[in-house]
Parts: sequence; C-alpha cells; structure tokens
Amino acid sequence: MPNEPINARRLRDWIFPEVVQTYTARDTMLYALALGFGADPGDRQQLRHVYEKDLLAFPTMAVTLGFDGPWTVPESGIDLTHVLHGEQSITLHRALPAAATVRSRERITDLIDKGKDAIIHSQRQLIDEAGACIATLESALYCRGNGGFGGASEPMHQMTQPVPARVPDAVVDMPTLPQTALLYRLSGDYALLHADPDFARSGGFERPIMHGLCTFGIAAHALVKGCANYDAGRLKSFQARFCAPAFPGETIRVELWRDGALVSLRAWVKERGVKVLDRGQAVLA
Repeated sequence: MPNEPINARRLRDWIFPEVVQTYTARDTMLYALALGFGADPGDRQQLRHVYEKDLLAFPTMAVTLGFDGPWTVPESGIDLTHVLHGEQSITLHRALPAAATVRSRERITDLIDKGKDAIIHSQRQLIDEAGACIATLESALYCRGNGGFGGASEPMHQMTQPVPARVPDAVVDMPTLPQTALLYRLSGDYALLHADPDFARSGGFERPIMHGLCTFGIAAHALVKGCANYDAGRLKSFQARFCAPAFPGETIRVELWRDGALVSLRAWVKERGVKVLDRGQAVLA
C-alpha cells in the first residue's frame, strides 16, 4: 500500500523539544577512535584526538550531539521505515570543546515535493552553556512515498555542489576496522542495522553496514590529513551527499580537489568501486 503524503502544514509548524546533552572526554575519544584516529599510536597529530592530555574534539563530532534519535511528528505522515539520510552539512562557528554541556533544537527549513517522494530539510543549532552557537547542522531526509502534498519541487538553496571535472589533486585511503560500526554506535546512534547481523539481513544487507555519518566523519578525517596537515581547527564547514553504504573493514578512498580555501571531495569503497559520498565540499581557514 502506498504511503500518504506528509502533512506539510503540521510539519512546518511543529516545535521540536530542546535537547540538553552532557558529553565527556571519553565520548570525544571514542568518536575519534571510530574515525580511525590513533591508527598510528606514535603519531602525535592523531594522538591529540584520542588521548586526554591536551585533548581536542574533532569538529564533525558535533553531528552526534544534541540529537535525540530519529524524529517523527505525530500525524505528519512520515514513514520512518522509508526515510533515507540524503545530505548533511556542518558549519563551525567556534571550536567544539572536548567536554561540555550543550543544548539544541531542531527546526524544519524546507519541504520539497518530488511527486512520489518528499525531501525534508532541517536545521539544528548546537549552543553552549553561555548561549553561544558552536555549530549549525543541516540535513536533507529523503522520504520515499511521502510526496504529493503540493509543495515546491526544488529546494530554496542547494546544500551540495558537484565536484570539479578535473583529476583529483590528492587521494587519501582510510582503512576501517571490522568493528568500526560497533565503535561508532557508542556515540549515540544505536540503530540495529549497524550491529545486528539478523536485522541487517532482513534489510537486504549481507551484514551490518557503517553509519552514513561515520563515513562522513572519516571523509573529514581524510580531508584534514590530506589538505590541512592534521590541523582540524582549520575545518570551518563540511558537507556531502550520501550515495551508498560502506561495510566495516572496507577502505574508504577519498578524492580531494583544492581551490584555495575550498576543498571538494567524493569517496569510494576501494575494494568494491562503490561511491559512498559525493558533492562533498569543505572550507578551511
């Protein structure tokens, strides 16, 4: 049976509850370990993200904070079993602390009617205890079968842009561990698809897949490694489109194009030749 169109008016007017979260240095180190930091324990540039002495939070950790799990709005008509994470962006307004209490609130910014399907754009701001904005996070959710509500067919602004047509300026390979998804889920996303083999098979996968936001963070790791001499503080914004899942244990090959402060990227699974991220773009200080 086809899904019903989403209730656009109710969704636009919905006020999401504020989320307050306290995270510790241990959380910061676990997140960085899941992205591959510490693969060379003697590399001090990596060590500063996984060792409590002068610990630095990796900027993309912000996507895991102030998020209270997959949301849906009562009577909105969204079918969460048919929702895909399409795009993600993060803009850093200040350095993310290694440990802190933060708060956030989600809001809908755009609803796109593609006919059969719908796209929901949302924004989340991460605020520190003093009331200053640390980061702005934007997502695009692709809702299969929820179109037909009569909205605009194109977004007010495009989150992502195509990568350059020329040969990449650099390529960085990022090996992952067989337990990468099990590590990453400790940052708060406990979806069964990333841990339970039986559940993964019921969803059509041979085994649990990696979180899309884990691949997103690994690509950002590759970017600061390849273009910023491991100075993660230079990363001011990062965005990408999700194309396909990777499996834990595979190598993420990240292609990078440099144009001054702007870096474009896309990522592939090296072993299978499958594109997992596209239209990636970052700004470096």
